[in-house]
Amino acid sequence: MKVDRRSFLGLGLGAVAGVTVSPMMLKLTDDSSILSQTTKLWPWALDHPPLDGESTYESSVCSLCPGACGISVRKIDNRPIKIEGLDDYPVNDGGACLHGIAGLQYLYDPARVKTPLKRNGDGFEEISWDDAIAIVSGKLGDIRKSGAPEKLACIIDKDQGSVSGLFKRLLETFGSPNFYTMPSLESNLELTAEALHGEGMTIGFDLANADLVLSFGAGLIEGWGSPVACFKANASRKERHAKLYQIEPRLSNTAANADKWIPVKPGTEADLALGICAVMLKNNLFKGSATSAFTGGFNKLAAQVQQDYSPVKTAEITGVKAADIEKLATKFAKAKMPLAVFGKGRGDGAQSLKEMAAVQLLNCMVGNLNKKGGTFVMPKAEYLEFPESSLDGIAQKGMLKEKTGKYVNQLFEKVNQTSKPVIEALFVYNANPCYNMHKPKTVKQAFEKIPFIVSFSSFLDETAMEADIILPSHTFLERFEDVATGAGLAKSVVGLTKPMLDPIFDTRHPGDSVISIAKALESGVAQNFEWETYEECLEGVTAGIWDSLSEDGFALLSEEAPSTAAMVNVSYLAAGPATVKAQGDYKLTLIPIDNMRLISAGYSASPFAIKTVADTVLKGKDILVEINPLTANGLKEGGYATLATPIGTARVRIHLNEGIMPGVIGMVEGLGHTFDNIFVSNKGVNVNDLIGPVIESGSGLDAAFGIKAKLS
Repeated sequence: MKVDRRSFLGLGLGAVAGVTVSPMMLKLTDDSSILSQTTKLWPWALDHPPLDGESTYESSVCSLCPGACGISVRKIDNRPIKIEGLDDYPVNDGGACLHGIAGLQYLYDPARVKTPLKRNGDGFEEISWDDAIAIVSGKLGDIRKSGAPEKLACIIDKDQGSVSGLFKRLLETFGSPNFYTMPSLESNLELTAEALHGEGMTIGFDLANADLVLSFGAGLIEGWGSPVACFKANASRKERHAKLYQIEPRLSNTAANADKWIPVKPGTEADLALGICAVMLKNNLFKGSATSAFTGGFNKLAAQVQQDYSPVKTAEITGVKAADIEKLATKFAKAKMPLAVFGKGRGDGAQSLKEMAAVQLLNCMVGNLNKKGGTFVMPKAEYLEFPESSLDGIAQKGMLKEKTGKYVNQLFEKVNQTSKPVIEALFVYNANPCYNMHKPKTVKQAFEKIPFIVSFSSFLDETAMEADIILPSHTFLERFEDVATGAGLAKSVVGLTKPMLDPIFDTRHPGDSVISIAKALESGVAQNFEWETYEECLEGVTAGIWDSLSEDGFALLSEEAPSTAAMVNVSYLAAGPATVKAQGDYKLTLIPIDNMRLISAGYSASPFAIKTVADTVLKGKDILVEINPLTANGLKEGGYATLATPIGTARVRIHLNEGIMPGVIGMVEGLGHTFDNIFVSNKGVNVNDLIGPVIESGSGLDAAFGIKAKLS
């Protein structure tokens, strides 16, 4: 097998991500290997005669991550056997990551929910779809009759797309403002845009054309944004004579591949960004034509930054030498197409608005907004055409009530603060907060206080296990759906997933489930759901781009910079938001590590992906934590230790690594699942069990970048 650049990208990791192409990895990409490995893992999944018929290819879109890459699915006898990247797709152009090529495994995952389930004691019993819908609609009907429709809440993975639109429509016409999305890169981009550029905006990064990228911990080859797009932009750096400076406490794959790694104390990235701003202001290295249009008190901000973040002061805070801060500011300001990127790791999870806004301020000061190689401030993708909702008296009254909390972490906090049910019913779709959020024990406590929980999960994961009713959804390979790319790209793309086979189990499209529930409710809700099926709804609400979606498989909403200059309001930063501190008094700081081979949000990693995890991360069922030999205090490579934080303890093994700053412990995210999947569960530790939320004042975000810890 020839291993060229395209082959590397097909593996999803390749040279740019520092992956050794072992015989095992090559074997995983072979058609016959995929069939034989699948048969070994799930012998019941392939119980029909050998596949030796006609080979065909069908195109679709992968929705396992925000990148939403185009995929080409090879089929024999109309059965999918292999996934590859789709050539000429505007997001990935033929590339595919490790998780995408292993997407077939999710069809046969041992944790899949095969039919609607109803809680029975500590377990579940199978029920029919009619009974399941009747139970859910009956409970919702009781809540409406009680005059408290706002006590219905919904948690979903993202704010984009028609499925999200249906859930929002159900809550609105029911009378509840309590619609929540899990933290994501896209939501963080929108929050940053709202703080600096106004509501209804988002931010994209032109990594493929920038000549100097200053990355504040963004894992550009660890899964940040659209992984394949980032891989390709990174792989072309040498040809473009572009530089990458990586700022983070650990020598990640991105840092190792960068032109310069700049170690920084965990949680001080915002301070470093403002320190760079201070040097640019002092030495007149900023674009006056850009800053002259700033609003919200730029002079106040400039004076404050120069006073609080001089190179000497910033060096004391961050651990980066004052001389290096001066050089960094000069190089960034004098580059032709400089670009500063925020969003630690994958850019989802806990993030600090101060940090994200401070990094974006660098882009504003060098005047690279809406320019080639810079950052694009553009409107959120608006392409759905839902009919105007009609709210009855109950819904109108409910929608006037205050939302229970701005963010999902605040929802759970308020639920736990009182013995009375703040929320009577909760819908959860494509989200696993009982695993993904910091201190999931408290999330589970909140779930126990909610009388009725409905999960729309395809898998019996940690959150679905807490549900009263499970309405299982098709996987992305079994359904139609619009998928908007929400990965920080400098263009807006909407793709169309298509069913590659008939549903394997008695599952339904989540959109059909929502429509069925709505129609079973009283007319005030039902009249807002005129569609008989989700497919009918999809074609109707995407009418403006349906021809492109159905014929080409995608619609390109925009690929050029907006023609107007972006507004920059610095009032948030001028107010002097405080830097978030790590919780606890221990001497070491535990930080989470994003690993391209693992998925840290939504789905769990596939068995194929788990098999590629290095022995320095997972050995058998034991997780290894990284620590610099200078602070190991006698701990030996591979030895066992107890890791303790103010939140909890875990048994771990030690990996000595000079590529992590002294005083810092690193633990990978995406392990420690506890649901019933022998291939991915009960391996390692969930780092979220050891880190508690730290709420950033002013923003309300959980901005806990880590936690104080000790090893013994």
